[in-house]
Amino acid sequence: MDAANTIKTILVVEDDRFIGEMYVRSLQRSGYTVDWVTSGNDGIEAATQRQYDLLLLDVMLPEKQGDEVLRQLRTEGEDKIPHSRIIVLTNFDQDDESRAAMQAKADGYLIKADITPKKLLEIIADMPKREG
Repeated sequence: MDAANTIKTILVVEDDRFIGEMYVRSLQRSGYTVDWVTSGNDGIEAATQRQYDLLLLDVMLPEKQGDEVLRQLRTEGEDKIPHSRIIVLTNFDQDDESRAAMQAKADGYLIKADITPKKLLEIIADMPKREG
């Protein structure tokens, strides 16, 4: 993949301290520039104030759930972060309707228990930047 088209900046929106630290540490060791916030509101604010190549978005968050963050960032007719890809991360499988709604707005949907840090890094490395 062309270096100009690779993901470099990542926003992690994750309230679980252990998981957040694990993602940040793994991503930084692999050369990514990473910011980390722990609530849905902070995720919306950070994502709209700085242009990230990728958001890793947890579903279960304080203040605003991940699906609401996703709706606010990517509503029909208006994409507030047109240059950013979004991968939704969850601890449990959603019902079909909720999962389908999130998948329609996100660029990836992963179950945390199925994804090791190494596998996440592989997925990100294979994902090109989004052209807004």
